[in-house]
Amino acid sequence: MSTLVRTTSYPAIKNAPLIGLAEGNGAFSNYQLAFCVVVAPYLLKSVLPIVSRGGFKTYLFLLVVTGVPVTVAYWALVSMYGPRKNEKVVLPGKDIEEYIEIKDIELRRLYNGKQKIPMQLFHDAYFEGKIDFKGDVLEIMEQRHDWAKMTFTWELFKYVFMVFIPEVVIHSQHQDEDQVRTTYDRGNDFYGWFLGPRMVYTSGIVLDNTIEESLEQLQDNKLTVVCEKLNLNENDRVLDIGCGWGTLVTHAAKNYGCDITGVTIAREQVKFIEQRLKDNGVPEGKARVLCCDYRDIPHEKGKYTKIVALEMAEHVGVRRYGAFLRQLYELLDDDGIIVFQVAGFRPHWQFEDLIWGLFMNKYVFPGADASCSLGWVINQLEGAGFEMKSVDVLGVHYSATLWRWYKNWLSNKDLVVAKYGERWFRIWAFFLAYATIISRQGGASVFQITMHKNLNAYHRIEGVPSHASIHIKPKHPIISVI
Repeated sequence: MSTLVRTTSYPAIKNAPLIGLAEGNGAFSNYQLAFCVVVAPYLLKSVLPIVSRGGFKTYLFLLVVTGVPVTVAYWALVSMYGPRKNEKVVLPGKDIEEYIEIKDIELRRLYNGKQKIPMQLFHDAYFEGKIDFKGDVLEIMEQRHDWAKMTFTWELFKYVFMVFIPEVVIHSQHQDEDQVRTTYDRGNDFYGWFLGPRMVYTSGIVLDNTIEESLEQLQDNKLTVVCEKLNLNENDRVLDIGCGWGTLVTHAAKNYGCDITGVTIAREQVKFIEQRLKDNGVPEGKARVLCCDYRDIPHEKGKYTKIVALEMAEHVGVRRYGAFLRQLYELLDDDGIIVFQVAGFRPHWQFEDLIWGLFMNKYVFPGADASCSLGWVINQLEGAGFEMKSVDVLGVHYSATLWRWYKNWLSNKDLVVAKYGERWFRIWAFFLAYATIISRQGGASVFQITMHKNLNAYHRIEGVPSHASIHIKPKHPIISVI
């Protein structure tokens, strides 16, 4: 094994073993792809008698016909044979049987010894009980590059063209409501078995990497960080879009005395929130929840002094992102503040990141196609008229959160299987384990952005006390330069 890569041992996270730090294949070139798409119809026109005598229109016809097949072939071949980003970590090269048990006869015939299995094929077979891990899911997944390959399969291409792209293009309100309600109305107990008592389905925040803070502490840290970044006070009118099970709504009303409205489309969450507010002694006039799509939020210009959207914009979709941000701009008071937290992928991706993203879209967060890079998100926000005050990248914090969710899920296996079946247990065990890794290594991350309207009259100086990232505490006395 390599000695060029350093491992860590911080109690706050699930630290990667050396093999878990191996880079994957990220070889890809838009120029190569464009060349192949343009040249392929020319070659066909040159060699096929039936079209060889045609002119430019024939070439254009062949370009249209061959564009998708050539693109599919290029992606498939590059994902199979492209080089790793680097090879500082040398893979052990063990037989696949060291890691997983393939029960399906046909799969076992195809994948054995040094023959690695495509990750998509593996996880689908695992969900169906055709494959098992030989050990802890997370520990075996840490070693995935030694037994799995991150190649684009026919099944992935079929999903992209038949499901993913059409949903990106359509993203109707009916589609969103159906997907969100199917996901979040599954059962509060299902989510409680990994989220714990706080019932917060967004990244927590680690404040001390030298200890293993509890899941509840991570979420309490995050709730307080958000409220402090918003500079909440009792005169604020707050909107929490995609409020989940209402933990932030309750936390803000209970600790800061503000007037706050939560919005969710999931009916089961509404019932939970209403009871949570009562249990925490929040006066009826101080906090409320609306069961509606974000597009149906009552439009009152400048009504809210503070707005929160924590990991819900991904569900808005790329197509409707701009309209959603314009809606936020209209709802926000000219002196208001927004904390906008969104998950996204790194721009210099590896094929593993894309395969992971498609898995998430299919099995965990259907319709959440706006998980884009930080640069893309910032461009969208600035284009809508906002100015960024601060950006915190919380990927490793999400990894710490997911690790705790994973341990909760495993501890409740019997309850999950008894009510929802073995398949749902396996899907979420795989999801939480793999997400712990992906967010730790930067394949996917979480961006927490504090922003306000980019207006001349906005008093930026008043935001200095709540600009958390500039309030540092040096480890030793600082001596001024003379």
